[in-house]
Amino acid sequence: MAYLASQTEPVPLRQLLEDMHVSGERDVESFGRRLRAMERDGQLLKNRRGRYGLVQRMDLIKGRVIGHQDGFGFLSRDEGNDDLFIPPREMRKVLHGDRVMARIANLDARGRGECLVVEVLERGQQQIVGRYCEERGVTFVTPDDRRIGRDIMIVQGGITAEPGQIVVCEILEQPTMRTPPVGRLVEVLGGRTEPGMEIEIALRKYGLPREFPRAVEQEIASLEAVVDAKEAGRREDLRVLPLVTIDGEDARDFDDAVFCERTTTGWRLIVAIADVSYYVLPKTALDTEAVTRGNSVYFPKAVIPMLPEVLSNGLCSLNPDVDRLCMACEVHMDPDGSIQNYRFFEGVMRSRARLTYTEVGAMVSGDQEARHKRAALVPFIDALHTLYKTLHAARVQRGSVDFELPETRIVFDASRKIDRIEPVVRNDAHKLIEECMLAANVCAADYLITQNMPALFRVHAGPSAQKLKDLRAMLFEMGLTLKGGDKPTAKDYAALLRDLPPGPEGRLLQTLLLRSLSQAVYSHEDIGHFALGYPHYTHFTSPIRRYPDLVVHRAIKDALAHKKPDKADAMKALGEQCSFTERRADEATRDVIRFLKTEYMVDKVGREFEGVVSGVMAFGLFVELADIFVDGLVHVSSLGNDYYHFDPIRHRMVGERSGQSYRLGDPVRVRLMRVDLDEGKLDFELIADPDAETAAAKPGRTKKAGAKRRRSKTRRG
Repeated sequence: MAYLASQTEPVPLRQLLEDMHVSGERDVESFGRRLRAMERDGQLLKNRRGRYGLVQRMDLIKGRVIGHQDGFGFLSRDEGNDDLFIPPREMRKVLHGDRVMARIANLDARGRGECLVVEVLERGQQQIVGRYCEERGVTFVTPDDRRIGRDIMIVQGGITAEPGQIVVCEILEQPTMRTPPVGRLVEVLGGRTEPGMEIEIALRKYGLPREFPRAVEQEIASLEAVVDAKEAGRREDLRVLPLVTIDGEDARDFDDAVFCERTTTGWRLIVAIADVSYYVLPKTALDTEAVTRGNSVYFPKAVIPMLPEVLSNGLCSLNPDVDRLCMACEVHMDPDGSIQNYRFFEGVMRSRARLTYTEVGAMVSGDQEARHKRAALVPFIDALHTLYKTLHAARVQRGSVDFELPETRIVFDASRKIDRIEPVVRNDAHKLIEECMLAANVCAADYLITQNMPALFRVHAGPSAQKLKDLRAMLFEMGLTLKGGDKPTAKDYAALLRDLPPGPEGRLLQTLLLRSLSQAVYSHEDIGHFALGYPHYTHFTSPIRRYPDLVVHRAIKDALAHKKPDKADAMKALGEQCSFTERRADEATRDVIRFLKTEYMVDKVGREFEGVVSGVMAFGLFVELADIFVDGLVHVSSLGNDYYHFDPIRHRMVGERSGQSYRLGDPVRVRLMRVDLDEGKLDFELIADPDAETAAAKPGRTKKAGAKRRRSKTRRG
């Protein structure tokens, strides 16, 4: 690279070999491999004349292609600046996920331009899952991932499939400007509506590991079913304490157990976490696979674990009435919940009970039957509940942003089809455990910082300037204000949350506030957590299902042993990997849930539903159905007997003749007209409100006026 930097123009391979004194068949071959690796890494570029030059001297940008189903795309730049637009003609050369070298062209007055793809560094798609189709003798696969905007032409000679079946194809020829991608079938998954098909598609679409490698199976084969007595003997013994796990009814692995008691100076809280780091050692096949997976992925009725079952549901799961190795955090607090001091240590514990959120919720709400059933544990559960209320009050005072967005649970019947979708109610037991975990995570972050240990932190930046501007514009139209100027704090967000109206409109506004914030990620740099209001924060409490927690455990152990490992450089890449696998899991889970909810609506075409306007676009309104929490589109052409126009400034649709308007948060009634399982989409028709139409026909009685009245009530409230 230094040599190329000294040249005035790109250099041909022959000159490069001569000037670098590379000769001999073996050395030339090795040198060629190095050049190709540097091309893949985006350090060098080989132009069409076969000459090599430095990328930075060619004004080129490296990044990953993000496709869009409408044919265009964006370049997500490696250096992290704003994404760049890729026009449809350039997208014909690439597929979603490709890493490319691009040049900016056609700059506008604001310095924005289009990307011209110069070179593909790395192909992101090797296998694609989709629907097999035959038309006029031509066979092709339409990708399930709509971001891959090209059908895959299928060559004959491989396995066979029936039209309409879901298949996996292997890419043989990548696309060019003039030719589509070509592939062959390697797997037939079956019909689109077969039970469990949505998970099979998600696994392949997102490249989620399905089976553990043979090397991992060999490593865990020698594990005993019980804790090593010698190891347990050298640890601090917590088996005398009534530690309990509190989780959902369908939980299978138990990371954490808690114990709480009052002291003469306030509170003593112990959070015991499964000691995964004892079993998963660095640089083993098990550890390598855990890094690749990054986290467990939870689907309805299925889980793709980060660790093999012998660990995740066995030796590392804090099951009741068995000895388990743990990492413990003991926290002493003032009566007001302020942390006096804390310590971390290796322990051995025995859970007294596996409690559920429902059971503990009943106990703390005064259900005598539930309290009698667990009489021996009631004093400790009551202490935990009282501590929770103290910590929650401190969190409110601190200004933590506490979103209360609804969750749903999908209940299946015996044939694994959806029987019903029901809301999940968070009770005090959920919040109690959450506060205990927050306390332990804060102590872990503080300990790592004071010990100057490299690790992964859970960081959350504040809102960007553009997102803040967009949010304020929406809030203004709804009669609300976010304080804090250009730098709002978590307290400003929390204050606004308290002022939101109840019901669907308030819930939608919470979603808007959440979308205005950046995504929390894992990083080697500690910049604090905006939403929680913590200057230092990390994840310590779930090492069975999150690799960053395992990293934190190892760092704490090193600090306790007074080791100073040099891992700072590796942490940056590890943080990026764990953030990627977390996003991958979230996207896969959303895909599965969206399909299941769409499938649930198939037999409900023609029925009417209550909903709320969740989005306004030029082509229509998005409506979210009450209780089911699934979105569908009301196309602008079906809004009524009027010409409706999109007002992007006020985020509303306005009737030209009637003046009737629809905006974010408006309650509406719709009829389900069409269900598209392949696209995961619902089409609705708006059911006109006769009273609203009558009011709209009278001067001064438009829906807009009603919105103004609601806003004035919000201000007074």
